[in-house]
Amino acid sequence: MQAETASFWEWQQHFSGEQHCLQALIKLRWPDGFVCGRCGHRKGWLLQTRHVYECAGCHHHTSVTAGTVFHNTKLPLAKWFWCIYWMSTDKGSISALRLTKLVGVSWITAHRMLWKLRVAMGDQNRLYRLEGTVELDDAFVGGKRPGKRGRGAGGKTAILAACGHNDGRPGVVAMKVVGRVDQDSVKAFAEEAIAPGQTLHTDAFAALRVLAEGHHHVAKVTPPELVDEWLPWVHVVISNFKSYVLGTYHGISGRYVQEYLDEYCYRLNRRFWENQIPNRLLKLCAMHQPVFLQPVGC
Repeated sequence: MQAETASFWEWQQHFSGEQHCLQALIKLRWPDGFVCGRCGHRKGWLLQTRHVYECAGCHHHTSVTAGTVFHNTKLPLAKWFWCIYWMSTDKGSISALRLTKLVGVSWITAHRMLWKLRVAMGDQNRLYRLEGTVELDDAFVGGKRPGKRGRGAGGKTAILAACGHNDGRPGVVAMKVVGRVDQDSVKAFAEEAIAPGQTLHTDAFAALRVLAEGHHHVAKVTPPELVDEWLPWVHVVISNFKSYVLGTYHGISGRYVQEYLDEYCYRLNRRFWENQIPNRLLKLCAMHQPVFLQPVGC
């Protein structure tokens, strides 16, 4: 799916005010013209002050933001649109604290905005499954405690990561938080993220043997100094995620690791269309169902 590219200047020109944002959202929701969701009538008029369409047939009112990520928002659409742009284009994404200063909202509001966007990103990620030769490994991220590192380390969150091959470069990526790295979690992750019958490269960890049930599983016992030769791309992906978290958020609690994984994978999987990401994310927000029950605190 191709989308328009968007530089900072172009975004500023296209969405310089509330009416520009409103018209853009209307165009995304009804590209062929307004259609009443209640009676199907194709004619209506926009009540500008309330951001609603009134159907010419049944006179039902349809909010422009209803049924989207912006559902029930009290914020100007311009603030949402700028949040989408900065989240999509900043190399390290954007923290809630920085967003509060850029768009003039409270920290709680900024956190909720970013969380809703990450939920939409995660749902979009799960529409696709990896194919071809895929590297798969586990990792542990989160808080620092003295003592053991890696598997069995205290205070960390276990994740599974898979990365496809793309002509000598990392391909599509999928990452998921798991309670523990065992056969059940590995099998569930593979069924969700990887198409059946693919070639999977892993280390020889026992829990990963279950992958042979639905795939061509190639496990290799590899000493630590050679592991990057056998699983090069998935380790780069995991390492970059850890750097991204530390650089932008200075660490995250285990409760919220999945939402940051969702954002990271969404952006990484579209890195070859970097200038299109703002418009892709905007369209996703217009098509995505409302997101409720936001968490607080990170």
